[in-house]
Amino acid sequence: MKRIFLFFFLCSMTVLTTFAQEKKADYTLEDVIPGGNNYFNLMPKNIPGLQWWGDVCVRADVENIRRIQLKDGKETVLVTLKEVNQALEKGEKPFQPSHELKPLRSLMAASLPWAERKVIVFQQSNYWVEYDFGQKKITNLFRLNEKAGNLDFCKANDKVAYTIGNGLFVADKGEESRQINPSQTEEGVVYGQAVHRNEFGIYKGTFWSPKGNYLAFYRMDQSMVTDYPQVNTSTRIATLEPDKYPMAGMTSHKVTVGVYDVKTGKVIYLQAGDPTDRYFTNVSWSPDEQHIYVIELNRDQNHAQLVSYQAATGEKEGILYEEKHPKYVEPQHPLVFLPWDETQFIYQSQRDGFNHLYLMDTKTKGEGVWKNGKLEGSTYLEHLKVTPLTQGDWLVQDILGFNADKKEIIIGSTEISPLQTNLFSLNVKTGKRTLLGEKDGMHRASLSASGTYLIDNFSSFTVGREITLLPTSGKKGTTLLKADDPMCSQFNLPEITLGTLKAADGKTDLYYRLIKPVDFDPNKKYPAIIYVYGGPHAQLIHNTRFYDARGWDLYMAQKGYVMLTVDSRGSDNRGLAFENCTFRHLGVEEMKDQMKGVEFLKSLSYVDGERIGVHGWSFGGFMTTNLMLTYPDIFKVGVAGGPVIDWKFYEVMYGERYMDTPQANPEGYKGSDLKLKAGSLKGRLEIIIGGTDPTCVPQHTYTFLRACIEAGTHPDLFIYPEDGHNMMGRDRVHLHEHITRYFEDHLK
Repeated sequence: MKRIFLFFFLCSMTVLTTFAQEKKADYTLEDVIPGGNNYFNLMPKNIPGLQWWGDVCVRADVENIRRIQLKDGKETVLVTLKEVNQALEKGEKPFQPSHELKPLRSLMAASLPWAERKVIVFQQSNYWVEYDFGQKKITNLFRLNEKAGNLDFCKANDKVAYTIGNGLFVADKGEESRQINPSQTEEGVVYGQAVHRNEFGIYKGTFWSPKGNYLAFYRMDQSMVTDYPQVNTSTRIATLEPDKYPMAGMTSHKVTVGVYDVKTGKVIYLQAGDPTDRYFTNVSWSPDEQHIYVIELNRDQNHAQLVSYQAATGEKEGILYEEKHPKYVEPQHPLVFLPWDETQFIYQSQRDGFNHLYLMDTKTKGEGVWKNGKLEGSTYLEHLKVTPLTQGDWLVQDILGFNADKKEIIIGSTEISPLQTNLFSLNVKTGKRTLLGEKDGMHRASLSASGTYLIDNFSSFTVGREITLLPTSGKKGTTLLKADDPMCSQFNLPEITLGTLKAADGKTDLYYRLIKPVDFDPNKKYPAIIYVYGGPHAQLIHNTRFYDARGWDLYMAQKGYVMLTVDSRGSDNRGLAFENCTFRHLGVEEMKDQMKGVEFLKSLSYVDGERIGVHGWSFGGFMTTNLMLTYPDIFKVGVAGGPVIDWKFYEVMYGERYMDTPQANPEGYKGSDLKLKAGSLKGRLEIIIGGTDPTCVPQHTYTFLRACIEAGTHPDLFIYPEDGHNMMGRDRVHLHEHITRYFEDHLK
C-alpha cells in the first residue's frame, strides 16, 4: 500500500487569523449538502458571471456588467440593471409586444455574444431580448413560447431554435415562430432534442451551421419503442405518464438527421439509409457549410464510421474514417476544424488506449488499409491523411479552442495526473505542449475569442479557489480571486488521506481516499463505510476540495465513521483498458477491487472489521447491493440508492455497450442479476429510489423485493414520490438524513 499525501486539515492552509476564531462544535447536513440552507455560505468564494466578450473579460452580476482589465483586474461598469429596465419599461422597441415586459431582477444571466457589438442578450417574460448598451436601446425582441425548451441561439443569424413538446421551432423577430416539423401530429416522433438517451456525448438535438444558413437537427421516431408505465401519484387519481424506454435487447428508436434551410424554409434529410439499430452521433458542420459529418455506430457499438454528407441535398459523400474494437468504440466528441485551415479537422479517438487528438486532412487521401491500434483487437482505417497530435498514457479531456496566430490548440488533459485536469497549449506543427497555470489541482477554464487568454478557475486539496486571467503564452496571469475554504475556519475537519493500493489483478494501482473520524483516537475501534460507484464515466477522487469527498462523507466522519472510497477498474480517466476490463460482466472485477479496499480497512488497527458498511447510488447502488449479497459476512449494513438490479431492465445504449444484449451474453446477464442472489442477504440493506426514476426504473427494485420475499430475506425500502433518479433541493437534505439514520441505527 502506498500513501501519496497526508494532509491533516485544510485549515492549515488558511490565514493565521482564522485560527483565533472560535470554531463551531459540529457542522450539520444543512451545512454540507446541496439544498441545505447554509451550504452555499460554506463554499469557497467565487466570482459568478465571468465570461468573455470577444477578448474582453466581463463580469455579470445582479446590478451591473463590468469590464475587467486583463493586466491588473480593475473593473469599469459597462451597463447597469437600471438602464436595462428603463429600456424595458419605457424605451423604444422594435415592435409593441403583446405581453408585458416585466423589470429584470438581475443581469447575471446576460451574455455578450458579439465581440464587435455592444449588445447583451437575455430572456425576460418569455421574450428573447437584445439590448445595445452603446445606443441604450432594445435592438431586437422576439417572443418565445412559455413552454419553450432546449434553446439554441445562433449569433451568426440572430435566431433561436427551440422545442415545444415534440416539435421544433425557430424564432428571430416579432411574435411568431417558424415550425420546422410537420404541423400535424406524428405520434411518438420527437424533433430537435437529444437522442440515444444522451449517450455518446449527445446533450442537444440542434446544430446551427457556422454562418447560420442551416439548422441540422435530430428526428427521433420512438413509435416502435415500448411505453414504460411511469405513474404520477400527485394527482387525485394517479395518472399514467409513460416513458419511451428501450431496454437491452429490445426494439430501439430510429434516428434521422434533418437539415432546415433558413432562407427557403425547406427541409431535407441525410440519405444515411435504414436507421434501424444504428446510432448517429457527434453531428458537425464544415466551415463552408457544404458538408455535414456524422459519426455512425452499429448497434453492437464496436464499429464507428465518420461519414460525410452533402448539406444541400443530404447525399452521402463517403466514409472518411473507421474504427473497430472487439468490445466497443465510444465516440464522444464532434469534429473541430482548424480556424487557420478549413480543410483540416481534429478527430478524437481511443484507438491507442487513451483519448487523443488526430489531425485529419480532407485534401489528402489516406492509405485506405486496416491497421492495428495499440490495444489488442483494436483496428482502424484511414481514408484521409491522419497525423497524431497527442499520444501517451494520459488522455485529452477537452478542447477549449485555438490561438490561431500561434497555430495552437488549448486543451485540458490528465497528462500530469489522472486525478487532475491541467491546461496546455499544443502547437499543431511541432506537437510541443506548454503547461498553462498551476501544476497542481483541477482547472476549469474558458478561452477568449483570439485564444490569447483563459479565465482559469482552479482548486486543489490545499487551495479553496483561485481565479486567474491567464495568458496562453505560458506567462503568469492576473489573479482575480484567492479564496480559502470557510469550512476550515468554522469547523474542525477530519484527516483526509490520499493513496494507492493494488487492484485485484495484482498490478494496477487504484487510488483511494480515506477519511478518519473527527477527533480521531488511534486507540478506539471505529465502524467504516465504503462509498462506491465503480462504473464507466465516473471518478470519485480528484485533487480538489477534500479530494472530492462529499459533504456526507465529512458528516459521517464527524459522527465517528471511517470513510473509504476506491476508484476501481471500470471507472473513468485511466484509459480504455482500465475501463473495459468489465465488459460483458459488470460488477465482477469492480467488486474484486472494492474487496481490496476492505482488506485495506481491516489492516488498520482502528477499524472494527465487524462493522463495515457500504453505500452508493445508481451504478454505486448496483455495487452496494451486489457487495451485500456476494459478501454477506463482510458487510453488515448497506444503503443502495437507485440501483440497477438486472441489466436486462436497463436501457439499450449504455446496457448493450458494456454487456452486449441478453441474447448474446446470457451468462453475463445471469451473473449480474441480483435477484438470483436475494437469498444471500444477511445484513441490513435499505434501497432508496425516486418514485418515477427514468434512468433506473422502479421495476429494478420491485422485482428484487419480490425475489427477497420468495427467498425469505428482508431488505428495507424508502421511496421519494415524484422524484427521478436523484433527489434535489430539500429532498436531498432529507435523503442524507435518512441514510445517516440507517447507519446510525444498524452499524454504530
